[in-house]
Amino acid sequence: MEIYFLGTNAGVPTLQRNVSSVALRLLEERRSLWMFDCGEGTQHQVLRSPLRLGRLEKLFITHLHGDHLFGLPGLLSSRGYQGGTAPLTVYGPPGLKAFLDISLSVSQSRVPYKLEVIEHNGGLIFEDESFKVESALLEHRIDSYGYRVTEKDRPGSLNTERLKAYGLKPGPLYGVLKSGRNVTTDEGITIAAADVLSEPKRGRIITVLGDTRPCGNSIPLAREADLLVHEATFSHDLAKMARDYHHSTTVQAAEIAKEAHARQLILTHFSSRYGSLDELIPLLEEARSIFSNTLLAEEFRLYPVERKTGN
Repeated sequence: MEIYFLGTNAGVPTLQRNVSSVALRLLEERRSLWMFDCGEGTQHQVLRSPLRLGRLEKLFITHLHGDHLFGLPGLLSSRGYQGGTAPLTVYGPPGLKAFLDISLSVSQSRVPYKLEVIEHNGGLIFEDESFKVESALLEHRIDSYGYRVTEKDRPGSLNTERLKAYGLKPGPLYGVLKSGRNVTTDEGITIAAADVLSEPKRGRIITVLGDTRPCGNSIPLAREADLLVHEATFSHDLAKMARDYHHSTTVQAAEIAKEAHARQLILTHFSSRYGSLDELIPLLEEARSIFSNTLLAEEFRLYPVERKTGN
């Protein structure tokens, strides 16, 4: 599981950074790609990355401002031209479906795969046997949502050497034990799953917040997250400007991570006033003074989502 940034700038693209888009690679977990936001030029960024649009399974839009949305019609169209045939689901606030219907119909764009658009007002928006995705309203100039992706715990590994000692060969009973149930062999030997299974693999939690001021819903969304992606549009000295424009500062993002007991924070959505990476270093230092395990989002860099071990 890895986070990959395709765009980290706020408002408009610059020569150094594109506008917002974040990818979550789930190659080992389900051989797919999820994406959060799709600012203008995202499909160009994908071409420069190791990502493949054919693997894109779900796309979550935080809000309907152009720097998070304008790349979506082009990306959906290009996915078809590049041979993408698997179904794709796009989630976002009310208004998203109308935007896509008009954009794709007026441009006569061909989408040769099943495209489902799900508008929501927060809550549990997706769940299967492996993952669930929850969302909640944040505080911005228009409705903006944060997303919390929870990977469900997975069974531990079977101790094959111990099973061999029981005389049990690979077969259907392995699956029964893996599910946590005891089995009895043909010889009448009962094998307890607890005796041959390691500890369950703890699922990871990734939280991606849309544009927002600090608000009450940020903490529950980020609670105990293994990785929190939070906007840091401005440095701490511009806190009044951040509030006026319904954004957050570096220090506010770090305070959210600290209060939520997140394990790692990655800052993104930087104002164009900060040009090169060197100009962002003071922002990083501000955040680290509050929450030490903080990184800057850099485009075209993979950030592994580490699995917490132990208690």
